[in-house]
Amino acid sequence: MVVSPNLPTLFFCCVAAAVPAVGWGQTVTITDLPLPAAETAPERLDGPPGSVRITDDARPTEVRPRVLRPIPDDPWELPAEEPQSDATENLLIYPRAAPLGFSGPSGILPTERQTSSHFVPTEDRWRQGVPGQDRYGKGHPPLDDYPGVKGAWWDPYNQNVLKGDYPIIGQHTFLKLTGTSLNLFEAIQLPTPTTPFEATRNPGASGFFGDPDQFLFLSFNSLAIDLFHGNAAFKPEDWRMHVELVYNMNYLVADELGVVGPDVRDGTSRYRQYVTPEQWFFETKLADTSPQYDFVSARIGSQPFVSDFRGLIFNDVNRGVRLFGTRHANRDQFNVVWFDQTEKDTNSMLNRFTEDRGQNTWIVNYYRQDFLFPGHDAMISFHANRDQESFEFDRNRFLVRPDPVGVFQPHEVRSYYIGAATNGHIERLNVSSAIYHAFGTDTLNPLAGRSQRIEAWLAALELSYDRDWVRFRTSYLYASGDRNPNDGVAQGFDAIMPDPNFAGAEFSYFGRQAIRLFGVELTNRLSLTPSMRSSKFQGQTNFVNPGLHLFNLGVDADLTPRTKLIQNTNFLWFDQTEPLETYLFTGQVRPFIGTDVSLGVEHRPLLNNNVLLLGGLATLISGDGFKDLYQRFDGETRNHVAGFLEVALEY
Repeated sequence: MVVSPNLPTLFFCCVAAAVPAVGWGQTVTITDLPLPAAETAPERLDGPPGSVRITDDARPTEVRPRVLRPIPDDPWELPAEEPQSDATENLLIYPRAAPLGFSGPSGILPTERQTSSHFVPTEDRWRQGVPGQDRYGKGHPPLDDYPGVKGAWWDPYNQNVLKGDYPIIGQHTFLKLTGTSLNLFEAIQLPTPTTPFEATRNPGASGFFGDPDQFLFLSFNSLAIDLFHGNAAFKPEDWRMHVELVYNMNYLVADELGVVGPDVRDGTSRYRQYVTPEQWFFETKLADTSPQYDFVSARIGSQPFVSDFRGLIFNDVNRGVRLFGTRHANRDQFNVVWFDQTEKDTNSMLNRFTEDRGQNTWIVNYYRQDFLFPGHDAMISFHANRDQESFEFDRNRFLVRPDPVGVFQPHEVRSYYIGAATNGHIERLNVSSAIYHAFGTDTLNPLAGRSQRIEAWLAALELSYDRDWVRFRTSYLYASGDRNPNDGVAQGFDAIMPDPNFAGAEFSYFGRQAIRLFGVELTNRLSLTPSMRSSKFQGQTNFVNPGLHLFNLGVDADLTPRTKLIQNTNFLWFDQTEPLETYLFTGQVRPFIGTDVSLGVEHRPLLNNNVLLLGGLATLISGDGFKDLYQRFDGETRNHVAGFLEVALEY
């Protein structure tokens, strides 16, 4: 071996010359070395000046790995490959501890073995062992906070390979399994139309509306499998595959005939089951567009999408193609979406996997964070909806397309929405706003009995202020109504698939319930605008409707870290009543609908969303307009009440 003449090298040469009996790989104590002997001195060569040869019986013990040793001046005299020792007992081996939580087996095959005590190969960077800790010597009681808690496959609260904390293949491929059970128990009092073939059972009741009591049970049980490739939360996924299978049970019991089905022989109760793959899609990243992880990705398949901050226009899960990404270090986001919608199951509201709806929706939106003020976000959007001619009875054998009013002949609705919205805060004032203009055509509106040109507006504003643990809110929503159903211009605003998070709609009576008015619904379930369409999920948009003015006062109070109280009072007016008067062939319908008072409670017993209890109680104190629609023969109109309990379990 030829070594360049430097001090460390000459030192080890002298040490090696003094200890001819020391073997390769053995430990040498420098203080025990004898003086160098002449017969072990390095032999001079006719090589480059200063080069020396170390004889085999005087090979030194080199503790540095080869990559850190000095490079000889003459590359042609590099040392030969060093023999590897099989005696691993001389190498430093770190104590091996289990990773945190449940990591599962490693997906990394070792490609390098340890050859030095200075370098210990650890190729799976995710499964780093952490020694167990018991800071207080208590034996890890369940309610104490301990770092480094070991887990099990069934433990969702600590790190777990089954919820995407550790890769299952290589360093970047993760699996996430999610099981959920959402159970709804709801007791409702609704104006319940009777059929033309039997009278109501209650003396003094309206000739057309009978006993209002109903009970609804819904149970959604799902298993979602999410396989993705990336660096978990550190950057967008390179690709992703997602499948969610949902099983639904639903049960409805009413006190009047003709509610669960048009045939009175069906009785007063109905039980249904339904299973479907609700979500299934593949996502891939098309390009990285900046060093700040800006990207462009595409997603194909049945997927969830909310088109604005509050779900005022479109909030649904359906099959489509979505192109999305970010710009300017994730300050801007954009979406371009096309939905080819499937038919909905009537009772579960889930998608029918193989049945086409004959409806296409295009959505383009662009978000800007920190717009004008830090923490204040803005967006602009465009929606286009083409609902083709179709004739459809739902699973309960009620006609839903076209709406069973007026001429009820198949017709096509082409509607377009342009709008802008904001959401966030300006200093301590929270602000959320939206404005939309709808335009387009309806080839034959059932109520008007002729084609319509659509010209409608929606505006919404919510202001709130946080004071310690209480948020005080006020909001206003305007949806334009049609002032003349016979003039060929439809001015009543209707959304494509709304699910508004506005003015406490989830808890309110008017926003949560489907208040029926003979063949159509005055308001659809989980929708604020009185659209007078047969169903939000299966009916067509109807722009000949009375519109709405809503003024809200509300309070959100975090009573404890586990319990939140939500209170809302909504004052409701029709914008225009002419569509109702035309539909009912009646006299004047006054504009004031009534006062909607609701109280909701959200409780998280485990301080997370694995167990969530949500309850609400609401009543509609009838105003003059509601009395004109649902008044009894004795001149009284009851104040209807609804209450619900929602139990959400997630694993």
